[in-house]
Amino acid sequence: MPSLGPWEIAIIVLLIIVLFGAKKLPDAARSIGRSMRIFKSEVKEMQKDDETPVEPQQPQGYQPPQPQQIEAPQNLQQPNFQQHYQNQPQQAPNPQQPDYRQNYEDPNRTA
Repeated sequence: MPSLGPWEIAIIVLLIIVLFGAKKLPDAARSIGRSMRIFKSEVKEMQKDDETPVEPQQPQGYQPPQPQQIEAPQNLQQPNFQQHYQNQPQQAPNPQQPDYRQNYEDPNRTA
């Protein structure tokens, strides 16, 4: 692969300035620098986590709690929706609300 000479680099820099504008280049470089810094710190943190696994410190004589048996409830009834809705009053349609279905139906259609 041929190496880039000074003229090729100058043309690439000129194209970048024309495409992005001179005002946005410092902001773009600043955001790239921040992204690189964050990426480096995250990579270092991942490497540090891999090198030294941390085991939780427990005081001497500590015994973890023993699991307890949980009993199932004795009288468990399933909900009865028919009984629930029998006690509910029937709601009559409100005549004051407009019927918007007429806006969406074809006026030339016969029922």
